[in-house]
Amino acid sequence: MTADHADRDGVVVYWRPMCPFCIRLRLRLRFTRLRYTEVNIWRDPEAAALVRLIADGNETVPTVTVAGRGMVNPSIAELMEAVRAHAPHALPKAG
Repeated sequence: MTADHADRDGVVVYWRPMCPFCIRLRLRLRFTRLRYTEVNIWRDPEAAALVRLIADGNETVPTVTVAGRGMVNPSIAELMEAVRAHAPHALPKAG
């Protein structure tokens, strides 16, 4: 998936291999049942460029977009709060 095809209404996690912060966030996200897309910035130059735009010129990961709003290295609590506010459709269905 390229950055220009990123989900503008949902959640996209931009990451890179061997990043301990990415590993931690991605592991925690798996337990939320949240619907999201992952993009490896080392495989997608457009995604890396988007991360640099969001992170003041740096390739700081994890960077997450929630309905097009960028967050740099958010905690799981910050991310879930943003999802509830801006992309509640990405939350798991009750029941």
